Amino acid sequence: MAVEVQAAPGTGPYGLPQEPTPPPPSGAPPKDVMEFELNARRTMDGDVMVFEHADIDIIVMPNKSKILAVPKDLMTEVVYGASDRLCKYLAKKGVVDPSSIQGGNVYGSLEVTLLPPVNLKLILLNISKWIDEERPYFEFVENFEETSDEYFTDPSDEDSTELGEVPHEASKGTLQPGYNYGPYFQNYVLERKQREE
Repeated sequence: MAVEVQAAPGTGPYGLPQEPTPPPPSGAPPKDVMEFELNARRTMDGDVMVFEHADIDIIVMPNKSKILAVPKDLMTEVVYGASDRLCKYLAKKGVVDPSSIQGGNVYGSLEVTLLPPVNLKLILLNISKWIDEERPYFEFVENFEETSDEYFTDPSDEDSTELGEVPHEASKGTLQPGYNYGPYFQNYVLERKQREE
């Protein structure tokens, strides 16, 4: 679902009035246009939830001047690493306050405070660029999981054997069927086996 973001007309940084930019000459493309796509959704209170990343969901809260990164399914060190990389990337780009990175009120989440003025287009653009940097990582993980599934369910001739190709022995391994394994019982099993041989 596409999210269309519009800034209030006639306002510049810090809410100051801004002169409208003249339209480009006919036939010439506009200069400062950047297009990007994100799998995002706007909530009823104006927040934007970005679902593009494989491990985390990103919630941009412009009304509260916060960004919240929450785990998609399970909280692991991979999820924390992704959230931490997001916060550091946005801090390096000057979008958030690096001293405000902290755990959120949702288990396994990180939240960070946005620097004023809050520009939703710029925030979403930076999140999109960060996701593009992360994309090779989670595409590799998806490809690895598919490859490992294929390896176990449909192995090559080199990695498999036909039934009967490997001969069976009467007794294999250290665990003998039908015996209890107490600490002193092993002595009796050993003596009995030696008598049988």
